[in-house]
Amino acid sequence: MHTHQHSAHHDHRPATHGGTWRWALLLTLGFALVEAFGGWWFGSLALLGDAGHMFSDAVALGLAAIAAWISRRPPSAQHSYGLMRAEVIAALLNSLLMLAVVIGIVVEAIRRFQQPHAISGAAVMGIAFIGLVINIVVALVLSREQHDMNTRAALLHVIGDLLGSVAALIAGAVIYYTGWLPIDPILSLVICALILYSTVRLLRDALHVLMEGVPPHLDLRAVGKSMAGVSGVSSVHDLHIWMLSSGMPALSAHVVLQRMTDWTGILHELRDLLRRRYAIDHVTLQPEVASVHNDVIKPQLVQIHPIRPRKPKTEN
Repeated sequence: MHTHQHSAHHDHRPATHGGTWRWALLLTLGFALVEAFGGWWFGSLALLGDAGHMFSDAVALGLAAIAAWISRRPPSAQHSYGLMRAEVIAALLNSLLMLAVVIGIVVEAIRRFQQPHAISGAAVMGIAFIGLVINIVVALVLSREQHDMNTRAALLHVIGDLLGSVAALIAGAVIYYTGWLPIDPILSLVICALILYSTVRLLRDALHVLMEGVPPHLDLRAVGKSMAGVSGVSSVHDLHIWMLSSGMPALSAHVVLQRMTDWTGILHELRDLLRRRYAIDHVTLQPEVASVHNDVIKPQLVQIHPIRPRKPKTEN
């Protein structure tokens, strides 16, 4: 017997607003062109690096918008869960794109240390300030979206770009007032280090979802013990918890019962427990009778028995 319980009102498909992504994309792409020209004309690596960030942001936002639209597609005969993982794939691709941008800036920064270029500090400050304002606006727009992995990846690009604008602004000011050119590649390397840390974390999280890992905020054994502690349950085995997409955990398990006649009430209690305590709505449970389990079924993943209080020993 196989029983699947799932809330009828629960929508797996993440909410998104096409206008939000479209405006963010246009703002980012438009200023990326301005900043790239300014960086090339005035010879600023900080501006060129920031423009590179913004171009990657534009690609990231476009990819995120497409993924958000795809993830809204309903389940079909070919994709019974729908296409929710499109946003995780987009986050993975955006992380790899960000790594490529970081590597490119690091290589150019090293070259600038060896061969410094003359830079117009005032022009760099002006362009960087405009870029900072635009990045703040885009970040605020995206922060209103649903905080799934897809939006998180796009927002990471924008925040990295915002930091790049700050670095370019500082570099322009230092060069304008002191003429010290090494500040430009130094700040670029500092920003790259900050961005690299967040990018690697996002890349790890995306891979964890794609590899069907247990959600980091859930403990497999703790969930199993809670399920096994429900009255009428002898044990739980073949327990699996994974993410359908970011923020959408799913669970399947074999539940060994003391009496099969109690299954309806136990199922309701387990479903309520998992939703209330662990925010797991997508639940698939297989009931089994204890005697059949002991004779036939061999657990494959983890077998968890409820903790029962011991009876005090009686003296003879």
